[in-house]
Amino acid sequence: MQVNSEPTTRQDPSRPTGPAPRPPKGGAAVVGHQLSAGDAEKAAALRKMKLVALGLLIAMAVIFVFAFALQKEYPWLQYVRAAAEGGMVGALADWFAVTALFKYPMGIKIPHTAIIPRRKDQIGASLGEFVETNFLSEQVVQEKLASVDVARKAGQWLAGPGGAERVAKEGAAVIRGVFKVLNDDDVQAVIEGMVRKHLLAPPWGPPVGRMAERIFADGHHHKLVDLLVDRAADWVDDNHETVSRLVSDRSPTWVPQFVDGLVGDKVYVEILKFTRAVQSDPNHQVRQQIDKYLNDLAQDLQHDPAMIARAEDIKAQVLGDPEVRELASRTWGTVKSALLSAVDDPDSELTVRFKAAVRDFGSRLVNDAELAGKVNAWIGDAAGYLVRTYRSDIAGVITDTVARWDAEETSQKIELQVGKDLQFIRINGTVVGSLAGLVIFSAAHLVFG
Repeated sequence: MQVNSEPTTRQDPSRPTGPAPRPPKGGAAVVGHQLSAGDAEKAAALRKMKLVALGLLIAMAVIFVFAFALQKEYPWLQYVRAAAEGGMVGALADWFAVTALFKYPMGIKIPHTAIIPRRKDQIGASLGEFVETNFLSEQVVQEKLASVDVARKAGQWLAGPGGAERVAKEGAAVIRGVFKVLNDDDVQAVIEGMVRKHLLAPPWGPPVGRMAERIFADGHHHKLVDLLVDRAADWVDDNHETVSRLVSDRSPTWVPQFVDGLVGDKVYVEILKFTRAVQSDPNHQVRQQIDKYLNDLAQDLQHDPAMIARAEDIKAQVLGDPEVRELASRTWGTVKSALLSAVDDPDSELTVRFKAAVRDFGSRLVNDAELAGKVNAWIGDAAGYLVRTYRSDIAGVITDTVARWDAEETSQKIELQVGKDLQFIRINGTVVGSLAGLVIFSAAHLVFG
C-alpha cells in the first residue's frame, strides 16, 4: 500500500499539545491541517462510499420495520423481512470488522479491535522482515540486475546526446566542491611532507648512480657528448683571433710579436685538428676517457661514501626548507588553478578530452559484449555484497520508521488510502446478508411450514 507522506511522531515539537483533532463525522480521516490534492480526492471518495454503505443499512432497517409490521396482513412480506433482517446483520457485522481495523467501535475498547493503532510496531516489524526475506535477497537482486542489463543502458546514456555533458558538469561541480572544502595550508603541508619523505629523506647518490649507470651502459649519453664536441669544434673554428690573442697574451714580453703570431697560428691549427679528430672518430681516446669518467662517477655515487656525502650536500643546498615549502605552495597553486580553469571552461582541452573518453566508454559498453558482461558482473557482485552485508540495516529503516509514527495518525493515513475499498465490504455484506437471510428463511419455511 502507498502512503503519500510520513506521519509525524509523538515527539515532534511542532505538534500541538492536547487531544488530537477528531476527523469530520462520516468522512475520511484528516491528518494535519491541510490535505494534498490527491488525499482530498481520496477523502471525498471515502465519505461518499461511507454514505452509500450507511444508506443501505438504513434502507434495510426501514424495510425491516414496515415488513415486520405488515407481515400478518401480507404473509409474503415475511420473506422481505427475512431478507432485510439478514442485510442488517451483514451490514452491522462488516461495519464492525472494518471499523475494528482502525479504531475502537463506538469508542468501546472491545478486545481485538483497533488493530492497526495497537499493533503498529508489530506490523512495521513484520513488514520489514517480509521485505528483508523476499526482496533483499542476494539472488533476487542479482537476477533483477542481470535482467535489466545495467551496463548497456548506462552505455547508451553515456554515448548518447547529453550523457557525457552531464557527467562532465557533475564532475566539475564535485571538483569545485572539493576545492572549497580543502584547506590550502593543509594540502600544502601534505605535499611538503610527501616531498620530504619520498624525495629528500632517501639519499640521492645511489639511485642517481644506478640510473646513470643504466644510461651510460646503453650509450644514451653519446648524443650529448657529440653535441658538446660539435659545439667545441665550431667554437674553435669561429674564434681564430681569440686563440691567437690568448697565446700572445701569455707569452714572455721579450718574445718578438711575429713569433707570437706564428705560435698562436700553430696552436690554433693543432687545437682545431684535435677537436675535428675527436668529432670524427667515435672511438677517439678522449671519448673513451669521457665514458670511463662517467662510469666511474656512476659507481662512486653508489658506493663511495665521500661522493654520496657530496651528493647529499648538493641536495641540501638545492632543496632546503624554504625551497621545499615554496615548491609545495607552487605545486598546489598550479594544480588548483589549472583544474579550476579547465572545469569552468567547457571548451578546455581537459573537458573536451574527458567528454570524449566518457562517450568512448559508453560506446564500448554498448558494442563490446565482453566488457558489458564484466561491468554487469561487477555491479551484481557489489549489489550482492551490499544486500548480504546490510540487508538487516536496510529493512530496519522500515521497522524504525513505522515505530516512530503516531499510532492514531498512522491509522488515519492507512484508512485514507484503503478505506474506500473497505467500504465495498460493508456494501457486499449487506447484499450477501440479505440473500442469506432470504435463503435461510425460505428453506426453514419449506421444511417446517
